[in-house]
Amino acid sequence: NVMLPWVFGGSRRRATPRAHAADLLALVGIGELATRKTGQMSGGQRQRVAIARALFNDPLLLVADEPTGNLDEATAESVAQLLFGLPRETGTAVVVVTHDEQISARADSVLRISQGRAALEPRP
Repeated sequence: NVMLPWVFGGSRRRATPRAHAADLLALVGIGELATRKTGQMSGGQRQRVAIARALFNDPLLLVADEPTGNLDEATAESVAQLLFGLPRETGTAVVVVTHDEQISARADSVLRISQGRAALEPRP
């Protein structure tokens, strides 16, 4: 699943796609599940697989739309922690679109959109 970008030809330059996928699964904290089918994983584990897949081609920017929307509170927190740690770990910038105030409170900056107007919220 993580290697889909390679399978579809987006990154044939990668000589060791399986090893790269394994490294990404380890990065997102589920390296031990590399051979498990997604149908045998929890929602949080599937979300981590999706993040690993999104990182496969070393993007400069990752946009996550409601990445914690279908997760319980504890799992949402661990996925948010992973996402907000990516810039430090991989150099990938992360934009998270969410309605969850607890998730947005963790962001370095917040652009709030309300009634058709966007406003950058000041951060302490």
